Amino acid sequence: MELQDQMSSLKGIGPKKAEALKNLNLHTLEDLIYFFPRDYENRKNIVEISNLQEGISSVIRGTVQLIVPGGSPYSRKRLLKLLVSDDSGSLEVVFFHAKYLMKSFQKGKQYIFFGKAERNYGKLQMVHPEFSRESEGQEGILPIYPLTKGISQREMRSWQKTAMPLWQEVGELVSEERLRQNRLCSISYALEHIHFPQEKQKLLEAKYRLIFDELLVLQTGLFLARQTAKESAEGTAFSKTVSVQPYIDALPYSLTGAQKRCMEEITKDLESGSVMNRLVQGDVGSGKTAVAEIAMYKAVKCGYQAVLMAPTEILARQHYEGLRTSFAAHGIKVGFLTGSMKTAEKRQTLEQLAEGTIEILIGTHAVIQPEVAFRKLGLVITDEQHRFGVNQRVRLKEKGQNPNVLVMTATPIPRTLAVVLYGDLDVSVIDELPPGRRPIRTKNFDGTRRNDCYNFVRQQLEQGRQAYVVTPLIEESEMLDAKSVQQVAEELAARFSEYRVALLYGSMKQAEKDEIMEQFYRGEIDILVATVVIEVGINVPNATVIVVENAERFGLAQLHQLRGRVGRGVHQSYCFLITEGQSEIAMQRASIMEQSSDGFFIAEEDLKLRGPGEIFGTRQHGLPDLNLSDLAKHFKILNHAKELAREILQEDPLLNAVENQPLKRRVTKFFGEDFNLNL
Repeated sequence: MELQDQMSSLKGIGPKKAEALKNLNLHTLEDLIYFFPRDYENRKNIVEISNLQEGISSVIRGTVQLIVPGGSPYSRKRLLKLLVSDDSGSLEVVFFHAKYLMKSFQKGKQYIFFGKAERNYGKLQMVHPEFSRESEGQEGILPIYPLTKGISQREMRSWQKTAMPLWQEVGELVSEERLRQNRLCSISYALEHIHFPQEKQKLLEAKYRLIFDELLVLQTGLFLARQTAKESAEGTAFSKTVSVQPYIDALPYSLTGAQKRCMEEITKDLESGSVMNRLVQGDVGSGKTAVAEIAMYKAVKCGYQAVLMAPTEILARQHYEGLRTSFAAHGIKVGFLTGSMKTAEKRQTLEQLAEGTIEILIGTHAVIQPEVAFRKLGLVITDEQHRFGVNQRVRLKEKGQNPNVLVMTATPIPRTLAVVLYGDLDVSVIDELPPGRRPIRTKNFDGTRRNDCYNFVRQQLEQGRQAYVVTPLIEESEMLDAKSVQQVAEELAARFSEYRVALLYGSMKQAEKDEIMEQFYRGEIDILVATVVIEVGINVPNATVIVVENAERFGLAQLHQLRGRVGRGVHQSYCFLITEGQSEIAMQRASIMEQSSDGFFIAEEDLKLRGPGEIFGTRQHGLPDLNLSDLAKHFKILNHAKELAREILQEDPLLNAVENQPLKRRVTKFFGEDFNLNL
């Protein structure tokens, strides 16, 4: 038995079980031993039958006195009743659909039962308890695993026990000396007590070690990615004598202090000779695009081309329309490229790009297609970075000879996590809004005051404004008490019959979505009813109100992103949250939204309320899901692991030493093929 053996090598795992285990991402025995319990049941305390409390899960040890099968022997829906007793008394144990259990019990033998005692028709019963022969070890502190259909707790515990010898085969990630220095237990001890803890203290020691390991692997991988990005080749050094002041002077507004600070950081990178890999993080309306424009101006005036990739065609087109005019005044030609362009138009754009006539290219993911070639690409910019995968960013970067990279996001990320999430990037923060910008007024309505909310929307429409209405669902669901986008659109079309109401959701064809957003932008639609597809949209200055139906179904960060759809013009804007139900967390979210418009503060509060699952729950970023770690709760351990990772890599930058091979292998396995560590 070896770590890399397939799960099917274990007794009892046939093709069906193996397929079910794949749903849990369990392929090898190593995957199995790193598949940790989500909870534990303490079955150490045997309760006498006479002391059972109704409705409380308890463990009893009893002898089967009587076995009473019921129903047809040919039916799967057979009933099985047992009379079980100990020295203090007796109770009835009942199993339904119990054909498979008919040979599981023997009269006069002793068994362990775990379940809730209930009184039915005057009799004390346990219905469908877990059970085992006393010798089978199903008592004590038992692990509860997150499972899938077709796999039982009993099976998973059995397989984990079978795999126990492999605990000794797992290599330590750090030396014995470092284990002592960091007060860490051995990995075999940790694996033993995470799966089958004998007491609480040992479980805590095991968890600490495994959380530390997970964060050490995370930080080591991020350091390596950053190190690889900086050392892979010489960067494109922009001339220090080329000033960006002419472009700044021509802007119709003054830069904020935060924008100036951000530009200084970017300029230093661009002139350094090392490849720039920088994240510009700023709230909606903070002026990230202006910073990107200045960087593109610098690139072109230094003899290079620049490219800006946006997540949607309509956002790309809006960037293009604005930048084409701005750069024309400086003699700079801007091109546009999307997948929906006509062949002849696309061919002309590609030819001009290859020969260098187009100096700045704005487009969607079409700009990373193989046929797109630049004459001399020096700067790569991605807008709304969280909408692109790491591979897309890498493919865009490969269009040039180590071009500088700037990524922008308006998605609020807690400051404490930004450096972890974007571990291969330096981070700049624009935490100041332009002067004179009006804060969006936010108000929460419970379901009983929904009419008040829409009466205010009518007042805004009467003043010539437009409104967004966002819902969490596409279709009505019997399982969820939430309004669907179709239901709300029909209701509002009737309520606001004199106005133009349109519907927008994610599964519509892209061309149709773009046309609807274009009509809304041109003022041909008064109310746009949509799902979160509008979370990243275009700038519609005349839209002054957004209503979020069933706001309790959205996270704080997402609510803030949606709120950013309004407040883009000269008129006062409003965000109304309609919250059904009165759950504590929903009320907390609504209160925070009413009090603050600071995206970074909101992101921190969101992290406290929900943990980092929303941020790390997707592989879009190229980062793996964390198993035991909670980046908010375990931030001190994260910093501790970060220092150790830095120390290890200072001594062995490529993890080539024999003692670092287990760490190297875990880093590679943890990040997977999506993340280019060049190990």
